[in-house]
Amino acid sequence: MEPAALGSQEQRSQVRKAAVASTIGTTIEWYDYFLYGAAAALVFPHVFFPHMSPYLGLISAFATYFVGFLARPVGAAIFGHWGDRIGRKAMLIITLLMMGISTALIGALPGAEAWGEAAPIILIILRVFQGIAVGGEWGGSILLSMEWGDQKRRGLMASWPQLGVAIGIILSTGLMALFNGIMGTDAFIAWGWRIPFLLSLVLVAIGLYIRLKIMETPMFAAVVKTKKTEKAPVLEVIRRYPKEIILSALLRMSEQMPFYIVTAFVLSYLTDKNHNYSYNFVLIGTMVAAALELFFVPFFGHLSDKMSRLRIYQLGAAITGVWGFVYFALLDSGIGWLVFLAVCVALIPHAMQYGPQASIIAENFPTNLRYTGAGLGYQLASIIAGGPAALVATILLHNFGTGYAVSVYILVSALITIAATLGLKDYSRSDISDPDTYSPRVKGTRNAS
Repeated sequence: MEPAALGSQEQRSQVRKAAVASTIGTTIEWYDYFLYGAAAALVFPHVFFPHMSPYLGLISAFATYFVGFLARPVGAAIFGHWGDRIGRKAMLIITLLMMGISTALIGALPGAEAWGEAAPIILIILRVFQGIAVGGEWGGSILLSMEWGDQKRRGLMASWPQLGVAIGIILSTGLMALFNGIMGTDAFIAWGWRIPFLLSLVLVAIGLYIRLKIMETPMFAAVVKTKKTEKAPVLEVIRRYPKEIILSALLRMSEQMPFYIVTAFVLSYLTDKNHNYSYNFVLIGTMVAAALELFFVPFFGHLSDKMSRLRIYQLGAAITGVWGFVYFALLDSGIGWLVFLAVCVALIPHAMQYGPQASIIAENFPTNLRYTGAGLGYQLASIIAGGPAALVATILLHNFGTGYAVSVYILVSALITIAATLGLKDYSRSDISDPDTYSPRVKGTRNAS
């Protein structure tokens, strides 16, 4: 049965299934991805780089972390190409399998003491597959939800898959904290960290079961029916929408870069010899921060359906730029409850941006190029924003000896984001299923803010 032929009750059922399938799928993908971030900060220097100094071991671990970000645009191009040619659903099944298998293999990979230099090399290869998988996942997931939903609620519908980030953090950090607490730090570093990685296979099986039950989105089905798919979506979207791709990447600077400072770099920052907080102190605080996003991400997504998406985004970026200085002042205060509070509320400015972000980016591309265009714009930020964040922050701290150097780094990212929003156009009130919306004559309205 084609989506257009569904009755109203069946339509509502498919909308719910699409939102659930998208959210659960992104949860599994980000669970796997964030496991690596936590392990890179806390475990991998000991397991894969044991003969280096603590600083060089951490730098090497975060460098392997960065590799996954470099691979994400590749995944966006590969899966975007096929997602805009044969459909969203099939690509999302492949990305889920690729991520789950790669993560489980990392959990089974012997360390450098057993396999020598081969161990970190294989770790990097598996990290590349993780990056390709998550690079292809995001675009398909948000489109699966957004293209099934009510056009007047695109901000909210596209925000549901974004919750996968928060839930993935809660699951990954929760399990890391649980096994570290049960086993103790020595046993956890020796072998306990592997269990959450191996559990990925169980989550993948659940995700596949749910995703196989959904239909292709009605917007893409209409494109297929009218034979308006592109033979080379990647080349076509780069030719027709280069500005939108670049601005989508720059839009994410104040969202993605500080996010990985908060969820990866700070794990090592607060557990170093200068601060000496326990692993679980930081992991539990990060879980609380992610739990708050479960409310704030859809809240700001919904708010963007009522107000200007870009204006909400600009406010979130401005708050982020100021928050970086307050954040490190609290982290360095030496007062335990203030430090914990800072960790807990650190992601609220992120939620202000992440809630409306998916709809802002996806709405800038027509249906037949949306998977590719949105995916490329979103994932290119990984190279300039999220990927180098923990690495650059570690170097800044080493060279300047203060967290305020990282605060300046966050401020610069916020200024870049605000400038990018001024160059984007607002399609939040447009009919994005109509190709004429994206013709040069009627191509959106510039944000008035």
